[in-house]
Amino acid sequence: MRFGVFPAFSDHPVAEHTFATALDQGLFIMALLQDKVALITGGSRGIGKGIVERFVQEGADVAFTFVSNAEKANALAAELAVSGQKVMAIQSDAADMTAAQAAVDQVVGAWGRLDVLVNNAGITKDQLLMRMSEADFDTVVATNLKSVFNMTKAVMKTMLKQRSGSIINMSSVVGVKGNAGQANYAASKAGIIGFTKSVALELGSRNIRSNAVAPGFIETEMTAVLDPKVVEQWREGIPLKRGGTPLDVANACVFLGSDLSAYITGQTLHVCGGMLT
Repeated sequence: MRFGVFPAFSDHPVAEHTFATALDQGLFIMALLQDKVALITGGSRGIGKGIVERFVQEGADVAFTFVSNAEKANALAAELAVSGQKVMAIQSDAADMTAAQAAVDQVVGAWGRLDVLVNNAGITKDQLLMRMSEADFDTVVATNLKSVFNMTKAVMKTMLKQRSGSIINMSSVVGVKGNAGQANYAASKAGIIGFTKSVALELGSRNIRSNAVAPGFIETEMTAVLDPKVVEQWREGIPLKRGGTPLDVANACVFLGSDLSAYITGQTLHVCGGMLT
């Protein structure tokens, strides 16, 4: 039996006392994703990596996809597997329907089921619309939006047979409010919200839930290359006065993937520090 403790709270004296008391009294704290199997696209870096790590911490067996850098992805899988959970890295392009189905088949073939799908794969090719090429628009929509269609179609048979499942789609605050220079990205992320709601309506009767997460300014290795002054300006414009972390987004995904959210579907959870308030 694994113990589930949120890392964000584990160093709090009250949390430590509660956990220690539970151990002393022989009580076991069930991990939030214990015995669940999850597949996360784009899981080798950034937000996706944070989700993979949190899901493993919460007791899930996790498969994640990556497009390039097999050495880095396999190293992450090996590192996390030390925890005792099953972890699988799959080289796959979710924007390709055949590859998406093959990834799902590999997970179900290995572990017998699939409980949580996190559609996280995404890219940006920012440019003002007057300078944006057709190729840049098509590539972003294919990677960000069509991949969600592909992966959701691929998991439907398994989840319908199980009569259970949680599908979590990574949108963005940009998909809600728009952003200059990101017409392609905003269109793809807004499309994800509409797709999420439609799937929730179609599959709810089979106990399959579909929700979206809309992160705001999340600080990852991609934002680390930005001018520090620009980053500080972003932070000052956020009510909580800080950028988000992959852990902030991952914790939202843990909630939506767990039974704590069993009566939540068709919703968009904004993880943005109040940017849209």
